[in-house]
Amino acid sequence: MNKLLPILAIASLSLTGCVVSVGHGDSANDRESWEQVQRQNQQMIASLKLGMSIDQVQALMGTPSFNEAFESQGKTVQVLFYRTQHQHSDGKTTRDECTPLIFSEGTLTGWGDKPYSQL
Repeated sequence: MNKLLPILAIASLSLTGCVVSVGHGDSANDRESWEQVQRQNQQMIASLKLGMSIDQVQALMGTPSFNEAFESQGKTVQVLFYRTQHQHSDGKTTRDECTPLIFSEGTLTGWGDKPYSQL
């Protein structure tokens, strides 16, 4: 039994290290991170102008949370979704937490729920 004690002590230390390194996704740092992203996205969306190119918008906004593209009435439509409002505390970003940015033929034609619902 005395020979097993050092082995058990070492094993328990390694297990403790694993538990400490596992994040819960509910820490203050995680919350500040998504809150900061939302705040930045809201500020950047407020500075958008109709007619901007998709490249200009992505250079300003970065990578969207979601991206859709399709053909409509012979034109290419692309919708980029950026997280702007917290809805669920589940650690995942969903479309209802995002603002859609609508592009037709690579040009920004609108953003928000109303123009998205009219597609």
